[in-house]
Amino acid sequence: MATLWHSRAQQLLALRERAEMGGGARRMEKQKAAGKLGARERLELLFDAGTFVEVGELVEARINDFGMDARRVPGDGVVIGYGRVNGRTVCASSEDFTVIGGTLGEYHSQKICRIMDMAIDMKCPFVLINDSGGARIEEGVASLSGYADIFKRHTAASGLIPQIAVIVGPCAGGACYAPALCDFIFMVQDIGKMFITGPKVVKSVIGEESTPEELGGARIHAEKSGVTHFTFADEPSCFADVRRLLTYLPQNSFEAPPVAKPRPVERSSEIERIVPDNLRRAYDVRAVVGAIFDEDSFLEVQPDFAKNAVIGLARMDGEVVGIVANQPTYIGGSLDCDSSDKMARFIRFCDCFSIPLLTLVDVPAFFPGRDQEHRGIIRHGAKLLYAYSEATVPKITLIMRKAYGGAYIAMNSKNIGADIVYAWPIAEIAVMGAEGAVNILHKREIEAADDPQARTRELMDEYSEKFCNPFIAARLGFIDDVILPGETRARIRCALDMLKAKVKPCGRKHGNIPM
Repeated sequence: MATLWHSRAQQLLALRERAEMGGGARRMEKQKAAGKLGARERLELLFDAGTFVEVGELVEARINDFGMDARRVPGDGVVIGYGRVNGRTVCASSEDFTVIGGTLGEYHSQKICRIMDMAIDMKCPFVLINDSGGARIEEGVASLSGYADIFKRHTAASGLIPQIAVIVGPCAGGACYAPALCDFIFMVQDIGKMFITGPKVVKSVIGEESTPEELGGARIHAEKSGVTHFTFADEPSCFADVRRLLTYLPQNSFEAPPVAKPRPVERSSEIERIVPDNLRRAYDVRAVVGAIFDEDSFLEVQPDFAKNAVIGLARMDGEVVGIVANQPTYIGGSLDCDSSDKMARFIRFCDCFSIPLLTLVDVPAFFPGRDQEHRGIIRHGAKLLYAYSEATVPKITLIMRKAYGGAYIAMNSKNIGADIVYAWPIAEIAVMGAEGAVNILHKREIEAADDPQARTRELMDEYSEKFCNPFIAARLGFIDDVILPGETRARIRCALDMLKAKVKPCGRKHGNIPM
């Protein structure tokens, strides 16, 4: 005769099995045929082996309309829980497309809210894995209310805990705003899609034809919109880099970033080879980063968007530093709307989580022209100025070559709050470059000269020596020192050590508003 213990245990095991089968074997096979992993397989890639603990496995939708009573599955299309990533606690949700297309209804959203509340209470990072057809139409306004509840929690968590979104399937309509409120978005090519309005609706409303990939694929969001921060060819490499990113981030705004085993490299002597003293010649600023920071420690963020700016995380003797740099290989490193937004939001993220900032400056100007003015370069450039001015983390600036005009001010100049400003001997700090200045100041003299070109060169040399060289700025106190390239790593390391004592506000300083 079966005991109650036995019968209830059997009932539990049956419910667990049903939950773990998701939408059933046929739908699981269809998921794999589309090149996609299952919801639980993704969590296995994210978490340290054997550490994930599921929460709310038996939750089911309550609606019976539209045949939903026959489609309900324990778990309601999303797996939530907590575990360890690199030995540290992380909370996560993973949507299951095999269950009603991963659509979000009342209890699906309540589960996500539940694990987000746990992440906020435990002050640990939250990872949102998206593979969903969007709002569950069968549940009407309750599904919309569910999205609103999630958005509110993302906002509450912003600047308190790191939030990472992983797009490994469709993410359409209102669902897009949850990832957009996160600090970082990862997308997998071919399978990840994000758009507010899908291709069919776009065609019906405005007559525009496009494929899902053209409208909101990973490449589009990496290169054109700037919505995503990292893209990958497959899911295993994507989740491997989510794990890598978490090694740079603190658990919350109350903690310091984790310190790794130092991998020092002294390559400052290579800088003179990397950086030409001819200001018209370009170079890859990432090579400068590699010469200054620990071996293979640079993790670039948004590498394919606004290529005139380079941002990312690196380590100096194992400690995390945020890098913001102009990239001379693309439009000369000028600032424009997109690069201003890219840098400003990253600065605010670093400031949220007590990550010190190093700014590498080689900037000729804000990029001119009607297109930039009409897109609001004034407004976007102001975001960059505001982000630097507001940030209270240690802020170090190295002027490598050009630092002209308003762009010089915006790139963390002394007067908007840089703690330490260094310059290399070839640096030029001025209202504008010598050529532009001379053509304005000496226009008539040049026109009257027997050899205008030769006279222009003479006047440019005079102007550079008198107004542009870094010794002038050092004499006036606008920079703290002129240093040799070979001294760069040592001086930055000393500055970072000194600035550890800089007073930081306690707890959450501010959210990381999407910009």
